[in-house]
Amino acid sequence: MAATDNAMQVDEQQIDEGLYSRQLYVLGHEAMKKMAASNVLIVGAKGLGVEIAKNICLAGVKSVNIYDPEPVTRQDLGTQFFLREEDIGKSRAAATVPRLAELNSYVPVRVVEGQPGQPISIDLIKGFQAVVLTNVPWSTQVEINDWTHKNGVYFIAAETRGLFGSVFNDFGPEFTCVDPTGEQALSGMIVSVDEEGLVTCLDETRHGLEDGDFVTFSEVQGMVELNGCKPRKVTVKGPYTFSIGDTSDLSPYKTGGIFQQVKMPKIIQFKSLRESLASPEFFITDFAKFDRPATLHVGFQALSAFQEKNGRLPRPRNPEDASKLVLLASEISSEELSKSVLEELAYQATGDLSPINAVIGGFVAQEALKAVSAKFHPMVQHLYFDSLESLPATTPTEADCAPLNSRYDGQIAVFGKTFHDKIANHRQFLVGSGAIGCEMLKNWSLMGLATGPQGIIQVTDLDTIEKSNLNRQFLFRPKDLGKFKSETAAAAVIDMNPDLKGHIVARQDPVGPETENVYGDEFFASIDGVTNALDNVKARLYMDQRCVFYEKPLLESGTLGTKGNTQVVVPHLTESYASSQDPPEKETPSCTLKNFPNTINHCIEWSRAAFDSLFVKPAESVNSYLSDPNYIESSLKYTGDATVQVQQILSFLVTDKPLTLQDCIVWARHQFEENYNNSIRQLLYSLPKDAVSSTGQPFWSGPKRAPDPLTFDSNNLIHLDYIIAAANLHAFNYGLRGERDPAIFKKIADAVVVPEFVPKSGVKVQINENDAAPESTAAGETSEIIAKLPPPSSLAGYRLTPVDFEKDDDTNFHIDFITAASNLRALNYNIPTADKHTTKQIAGKIIPAIATTTSLVTGLVCLELYKIIDKKSKLEDYNNGFVNLALPFFGFSDPIGAQKQKYGTTEWTLWDRFEFKNDPTLQDIIQWFQKEHKLDIGMVSQGVSMLWSSFIPKKKANERLGMKLSALVENVSKKPIPPHVKHLLLEVMATDEEGEDVEVPFIIVRI
Repeated sequence: MAATDNAMQVDEQQIDEGLYSRQLYVLGHEAMKKMAASNVLIVGAKGLGVEIAKNICLAGVKSVNIYDPEPVTRQDLGTQFFLREEDIGKSRAAATVPRLAELNSYVPVRVVEGQPGQPISIDLIKGFQAVVLTNVPWSTQVEINDWTHKNGVYFIAAETRGLFGSVFNDFGPEFTCVDPTGEQALSGMIVSVDEEGLVTCLDETRHGLEDGDFVTFSEVQGMVELNGCKPRKVTVKGPYTFSIGDTSDLSPYKTGGIFQQVKMPKIIQFKSLRESLASPEFFITDFAKFDRPATLHVGFQALSAFQEKNGRLPRPRNPEDASKLVLLASEISSEELSKSVLEELAYQATGDLSPINAVIGGFVAQEALKAVSAKFHPMVQHLYFDSLESLPATTPTEADCAPLNSRYDGQIAVFGKTFHDKIANHRQFLVGSGAIGCEMLKNWSLMGLATGPQGIIQVTDLDTIEKSNLNRQFLFRPKDLGKFKSETAAAAVIDMNPDLKGHIVARQDPVGPETENVYGDEFFASIDGVTNALDNVKARLYMDQRCVFYEKPLLESGTLGTKGNTQVVVPHLTESYASSQDPPEKETPSCTLKNFPNTINHCIEWSRAAFDSLFVKPAESVNSYLSDPNYIESSLKYTGDATVQVQQILSFLVTDKPLTLQDCIVWARHQFEENYNNSIRQLLYSLPKDAVSSTGQPFWSGPKRAPDPLTFDSNNLIHLDYIIAAANLHAFNYGLRGERDPAIFKKIADAVVVPEFVPKSGVKVQINENDAAPESTAAGETSEIIAKLPPPSSLAGYRLTPVDFEKDDDTNFHIDFITAASNLRALNYNIPTADKHTTKQIAGKIIPAIATTTSLVTGLVCLELYKIIDKKSKLEDYNNGFVNLALPFFGFSDPIGAQKQKYGTTEWTLWDRFEFKNDPTLQDIIQWFQKEHKLDIGMVSQGVSMLWSSFIPKKKANERLGMKLSALVENVSKKPIPPHVKHLLLEVMATDEEGEDVEVPFIIVRI
């Protein structure tokens, strides 16, 4: 039994914070608690088994238990990332468990004892909530599953053979899935419900519901029986309408109301493996291979029969053994099967590939988590996967695939030694070493990527390791906190595969225009391709642009909770990443945030802005005023909110400057009054609750919820939380010591006397986004305020400390303030409040993440990398992938080809360019276009500099035409060209012989 027996088990606080923070947004509290009460047994500790174990351990189950008494072989090192050379000969489970246990100190990891050659027995699986068998004979699978099916134990069997994978699920005769999709429940405002039950939603607000969904209602006036009603089944009638059945027996509908989707549990009936062998239900992973699962269903059974009959698997690329397998398959089924697919299964049977293990292992781990948590829809019931497209164009021979007693024998069995050498001599640039980057490096090290004489991996990441990274960036351990990600990841994979030593370079330089002296011509000439492991679109677009320019293939991927996607960009073949993008995220109108919120998201967005306006911008303005004598004149007088900024400087520097924490508490109490009482009373004074619109309709209706002012009550925890957080953050601005004792804040806040509020007449309210914002104070008043400011010289050296927003530190009051502030706003508008966890995700723009999706997506990327290394030249050779493990769903498509453009008879794509060498003159370029392409150039620019145009004065134009490009650029831009710049990019306006404007490829001038 492993030394982790004394490890703490996952509790409520650990679920809430730290290690599980990103995963919690995917799974939720209830699922996490169910997982934390479940013991999981994994049979098999080769590559597939540990991939599953790793992901389950990171997720936070009660315990992970490993059974595999077989001795470690050298070939195991090719896919089993926890094994080392010194482990050869030891029990696989015993060698694996100590390193697996390091992943999560809250999850005990244990060895289930056994003897080599001893098959798993029913006695060994008792006491576990879920059992996962890997690469176990089908006869054993059937025997074990017969028992689990009858005894309420969740069962999964998985197998990988070369480029093939197989999974079978059985979660019992009646498995209850409490949340099939994991998507957030939909809600929306309604404007009518008729007697036939037709519900009409607010104009231009799609309800998003599907037939069979269930909804309930709140805030309905008139037809009050719908409020809090038993969930009613939906029939969709249109994007803005749906039916809930007959409502004629209910009170007449008047106005208002909100529908809320109700997630209903789903009962799924699983058959045992014995029952499903003859009539399997297939889960399709690739609809282009719709008939393949039937062949592989028989093929994997035949493979197991071959192994039991011969005591071994078919030999790599051996025609005799392949023929025997095909014969066995024909004995199992009389259906017409693909002989070529069965032969490939035989050829690759001894193969073991890290990318396939990552795909199947990530999928199976999520299925195991579904079983013990009842969260997300399980796969029903047989999955068969293959990536035969990844095979090299030149079929390897039997001699080329023969084992060499090396760690790479599992890969050589599939691709041959010749192609393995190409893998070893590949040169790849990895941008980012976070979640995807760690998984990518792990797979690459096991593949032996870049371990050859010419091979090199360059990896860059400027970030350091934080606690929340440990849940999904599996190369990092608690001892690595604070270290650079790229250096730590590089060291980890060198330990995993010492062949990488001297073949991996860790960098901290970000990618961007400012580092083109680092990542320039020489750097890109030294690599064969780029893999992105980035978390933002801007950096992705930049790397895409560089790959297009340098004609390098790019592998792109991303995850969002259980969803993932992959894209391959191949020079002169596919479109680039930038060719098609998602539409920009819709922004909330400012008038909605300021006056008319109707969801908790609006309140959180408002409070996040309030955080900056109270604790960041005023302190920055004060510091700018004190450090720049001309700050007022040069900046504030030319901005629309000049008066606001000047007033803030005066307030924070003079009138409201605190000397003690008590002053900060008083200030926070006044902020409460201003934001949650006075401003609401002013709004209701300008727009009373009985106000009507220009059409005579009630103003406060539809999305506009009438607010109510709040009266401060220190016994209300939300009220007091606001005072505590606001006062502490204000104290931080001034370097004052904070406090946490609620009694102190309660006593001082209760003693504050707030002035009676008197609403102002004539205050304009911005009702629509297109309305002009209310005007600020007149310029004369601004001058009066400026006159009251102390001269900066009188406060030499004095500075405030702006609050640097940090979402992951739960002791700094940042999320505490935003949670309290947004919930107070929600109480004003009678909107349901949100907990701290939800607020943190929205305010911090946290991307949900889980290790299983990351594992699967990187596996898919590496399967495309094999194709890149082989330099495949057809679109249909490659796959873009889309997955959603919650549903589950797999989708693959051919990449989109590069769009063709045309001028005259010349066709071109984004990959084409015109290149000029030896720093020509501008006239040389213009004449070349006229002579070779019959195009007239009317304008030439470089970056932001216009170098020449047909309408500038003739003398100046002629001077510029005769200049060398480098000299012309320096002359026009008034800046020298940096020494590292070896080329210039030109853009031109061109017209054809008919005088029509045409687009041409970009122009490179080598200088």
